[in-house]
Amino acid sequence: MTDLVHSLESLPPGPLYALIAVFAAVENIFPPVPADTVVALGALLAGRGTLDPWAVFGLTWTANVGSGAAVYFASHRFGRPFFQGTLGRRLLSEHAMGHIEREYRRHGTYGIFLSRLLPVWRGVVMPFAGIAGVPPVRALVPLALASALWYGLLTFLVTALGTNLDAVLRVVARVNGALAVVALAAVLGLGLWIWRRLRR
Repeated sequence: MTDLVHSLESLPPGPLYALIAVFAAVENIFPPVPADTVVALGALLAGRGTLDPWAVFGLTWTANVGSGAAVYFASHRFGRPFFQGTLGRRLLSEHAMGHIEREYRRHGTYGIFLSRLLPVWRGVVMPFAGIAGVPPVRALVPLALASALWYGLLTFLVTALGTNLDAVLRVVARVNGALAVVALAAVLGLGLWIWRRLRR
C-alpha cells in the first residue's frame, strides 16, 4: 500500500481529482464501486499535501449529488412507464408500487437522508424516489445533505488524522461494515413489515 501511495503522489493532481469525481459519481449507478475507499485515499493524499482537502470534498460532493440527481430525474421520467409494462409488472406489481409510493410520501425526506448514509441502500434510494414521484425538493435536499455529511466527515477526518493508508482503509471498512449491518437490518425489517401488510 505504501508503494501505491508513493505512486499516486508522483502523479499530477488533475488525474487524481478526476478519478475521485468519477468514482463518487458512478456509485449512484453501480453501487459496488468502492467510492468511499477512493475518497479516503484522496483525503489521505490531501493530508500528505498532494491534494487540497476542500477540492477533494467539493468534487466528491458535486459528482455524487449530480449523478444522484440524474438517476432520480431519469427514473422519474422513464421508471414508472417501465414498471407499467409486462416485464416491469413481473418485477414489481402495482400493489407493491402503491406501498412504496405511500411510504415515500410518509417518510420520504428523512428516509432518503438516512438511507443515503447506508452503503447498501445508497444506490437504491434515488431511483425509487423518482419512480414513486417524490417531489424534487423532498428528494434532492436530503440527498445533498446526506452526501455532504458523509463525505465531509470522511474527507476531513482522514485528512486530519490519517497518515497511514492501511489504518485508514481499516477504519473505512469497519464503518461501512457497521453501516451495512444497519442497512441489512433495515431491509429485513422493511421486508417483514411489507409482507405483513400484504397478508392483511
